[in-house]
Amino acid sequence: MKDPIPDQLTLKESEKETQYVHEVYDQIASHFSDTRFKPWPVIEKYLLDQPPGSIGVDVGCGNGKYLRVRTSDIFMMGTDRSSSLIDICCTERKLECLISDALDLPYRDQCFDFAISIAVIHHFSSPHRRLQAIKELLRVVREGGTVLIFAWALEQKGRRKFDQNTQDFLVPWVVPGSRNSDEQNDKVFHRYYHLFRKGELDELVQQAGDCSIVQSGYDKDNWYVVAQKST
Repeated sequence: MKDPIPDQLTLKESEKETQYVHEVYDQIASHFSDTRFKPWPVIEKYLLDQPPGSIGVDVGCGNGKYLRVRTSDIFMMGTDRSSSLIDICCTERKLECLISDALDLPYRDQCFDFAISIAVIHHFSSPHRRLQAIKELLRVVREGGTVLIFAWALEQKGRRKFDQNTQDFLVPWVVPGSRNSDEQNDKVFHRYYHLFRKGELDELVQQAGDCSIVQSGYDKDNWYVVAQKST
């Protein structure tokens, strides 16, 4: 679960993300969706704390599980780069979602009360692309609105253990295959991750400007930040 980026991996940033993020999620979407069903407590509380009538967006919504946390008195829509995951959201779950690149969201400035980005920022392969993703989240949120960001931590306390001397990894995702005699015909895909050190996500949000951090911490092997857009 902790393959480092090989030395020969010299693809351009966008090509690296296409091969080790976008194409992978399109191929594993169904299996990935089957493993994503229970909201994490910090994110659930954040959504439940939003005032009634709020409008929000989940950037990198996956199978849309957070779009269904609270449907009675707030409205949320989702975006994701994976057409296969968006198909699950729209076709199977009848959610309001669209295909979009998190670096260039198709929304006007300040059109949402809040935004969430859960386990997305770590898939961007350079500091300036990670920073741009955060700036886009802030751009589409109104003044005084908030953004919640989660990203994998390097210092994980769960079953995954990573080399502390590097931060960029290709992490395997195994899709179980059919059993043929004594062999399991599994398929293994590799996803690119930049794992954040303690304090790194806070610093990146501060670099984005036009906001202040109102909460940050560690949860579910992720660092997270809640930032409020300046008024």
